[in-house]
Amino acid sequence: MSALERTVDASAAELAAVRPAGSDVDPRACAAAATLGFVSEPGDGVLGRLVAALGAIRTAELLLDDRPAAEVTGEAGEHGAAVSVHEVTAGLQRWRPRRDHAAFARGLAQAARVGARLVLPADPEWPDGVDDLGVHAPLTLWLRGDVASLTRRPSIALVGARAATGYGEHVAVEAAAGLVDRGFCIVSGGAYGIDGTAHRSALASGGTTVAFLAGGVDRFYPVGHEALLARIAETGAVVSEMPCGAAPTRWRFLQRNRLIAAAAQATVVLEAGMRSGSLNTAGHAAALGRPLGAMPGPVTSPASAGCHRLLREFDAVCVTDAAQMAELVGAVGSPDAAGPEAGSTAPRAIELLTSDERRVLDALGVRRARTVTELATRSGLGTGAVLGALGALDATGLARRVDDGWVRLRSA
Repeated sequence: MSALERTVDASAAELAAVRPAGSDVDPRACAAAATLGFVSEPGDGVLGRLVAALGAIRTAELLLDDRPAAEVTGEAGEHGAAVSVHEVTAGLQRWRPRRDHAAFARGLAQAARVGARLVLPADPEWPDGVDDLGVHAPLTLWLRGDVASLTRRPSIALVGARAATGYGEHVAVEAAAGLVDRGFCIVSGGAYGIDGTAHRSALASGGTTVAFLAGGVDRFYPVGHEALLARIAETGAVVSEMPCGAAPTRWRFLQRNRLIAAAAQATVVLEAGMRSGSLNTAGHAAALGRPLGAMPGPVTSPASAGCHRLLREFDAVCVTDAAQMAELVGAVGSPDAAGPEAGSTAPRAIELLTSDERRVLDALGVRRARTVTELATRSGLGTGAVLGALGALDATGLARRVDDGWVRLRSA
């Protein structure tokens, strides 16, 4: 019996607990991918090349059975992998000291205790966008929450500085709320500042949001966002490629950023200084060919200097509101983010609206119907004024009544 088979036997109950009932994925594939993710750091290109050539099962067998580097290199070379003996030797020196079955089993047990799920590339819920990372793509993803959130479309990443200013937080709130109203899933990193503000705004607007973490999903980080991340997991998802028990480190934060950029259809940096980690996310988005937007700020504000650099040096698109951010995804073919149809009279109708009608229009959502009471609260108007404005918006084709409230038409 191989070491991988012994791992499957010893961890059968734990593996079953973190996989969906009725899954037809080979248990060896689950154990192999989980093992490789446990012994490696995110984005390990050497391991990625071995897995691409040999598959996760065979790669794990070679690693667990203490095969010499020359044998691993030779077998990988037969399958087209361009890896040298030196690279494989260095890789084995990284991976083998971390083989600890007791710790591996504890991680699986902890994942089962917190209700985390192991998602593999063969699963229908796997986000295809991360495959664009090639040999640096994750081997597994660990998730708490609604697994369908991983493939929710359209999606957009909103990122920015941890030390956000009042301006940055304001534009984050407006951007996330406006995008949720347009049916977007908001992707970010769960950090303080812009990330947290975008997540909160998405939740407050009744939308779906996904947070990628740099450590295991069993302990939410930062600690100050534990309640926020728990709320995200209730309707969206909290995701990591690190197994349960793994601590966040600076390197893992930087590698986490590549997943944010890859999983979303576009990335927007809302506020960032010259040394902000969100510029790393933007760099990954640009390298992947994803649409990249940046929100301009005051030229006197160091907190926006990074955004201005993106506009100047990275060919980022200048965006100033949710509609322009949605256009980034519309440019890559998302029907949900499409703008007004040709010949639409919506722009002209909007120009003729009264102040009250504009306020009610801004308070309406595209995806979720809102009641008159909700609209009165959001617009700051009385119910009588809201009803009058809704009548005008209905007549001009900007809003429509549905069973449980009112919605804004996408052409508005």
